[in-house]
Amino acid sequence: MKAIYVLAVLCCLFSSAQAQELNCQVTVNSDQLFAQQKTDFSYVGQLKGIITEFMNNRRWSNDQFAVSERINCSLNINLVKSLTQGVFEATAQIIVTRPVYGTNYETTIFSYVDRSFNFVYLPTTPVYFRDNQFSDDLTSLLAFYANVILAVDYDTFSKQGGNLFIQRAYAITNLAQQGSPNAAWQTGGDRRNRFWLIENLQNQQLLPFRDGLYTYHRLGLDAFAVNPVQVRKQTLALLSTIRTIGLQLPNSVLINSFFDAKSQELYNILYEGTPAERKQAFDLLAYLDPAKTESYRKLITEGQ
Repeated sequence: MKAIYVLAVLCCLFSSAQAQELNCQVTVNSDQLFAQQKTDFSYVGQLKGIITEFMNNRRWSNDQFAVSERINCSLNINLVKSLTQGVFEATAQIIVTRPVYGTNYETTIFSYVDRSFNFVYLPTTPVYFRDNQFSDDLTSLLAFYANVILAVDYDTFSKQGGNLFIQRAYAITNLAQQGSPNAAWQTGGDRRNRFWLIENLQNQQLLPFRDGLYTYHRLGLDAFAVNPVQVRKQTLALLSTIRTIGLQLPNSVLINSFFDAKSQELYNILYEGTPAERKQAFDLLAYLDPAKTESYRKLITEGQ
């Protein structure tokens, strides 16, 4: 009896030591829906738990993750409108962070807003994803972003490490193009939509950018405490690479999302550089991320 008890404890300890890949914090904001007061939306309170379960308790890879190794991310959904019971127009922000080795700092590696996170959901709707079949927009959206999250995280730990997950997200897109009325899965329209996000991730012209993300994070930030001078050089090299790519692919949604995630971090790293580095940094950042030019201007107007 004692032996059985010990075995049971060991099994529990082993299972708790293993974890799924994602630690996704989900929020579902329904304030705009309730303001409409056209129908009963009380059941949308179930969505947070259902989406959290879907993202965090499904295995998305064959790799083993300890609890401490799970990928920290957030999915913030804003329900905007429902013209018909169960049919929702929504937006969503996806943010992915990663710890920097040897520090308590978490760096944001991905920040993206999906302006057409539209789906159908009723309390009786089964939330079940099939790899090779389009079932509905909600499960396809969640599976798509789960794979994008894994892709961008893996890319920071090994060169083009996210390829498998990019392929899976692209396959989900292809199936959704055939089965979903949501135009954001399609090539036309908004160049910032999710089709163009996955197109950018697998675009051969953007491979130097993805390789640069590995260098920036794994060889740069992870070594910043011991070699900040080298990190600044790598950061400037990445910005120069992005400028070259931008001449070929202007307004890339992937590159735009990079600056949404990294603008303050880039400023903080480069602010400690030499006057020449700060001037080079300002010129690159003002060109690549013009909306934040005045914030970057402090690189050259504030003295050391």
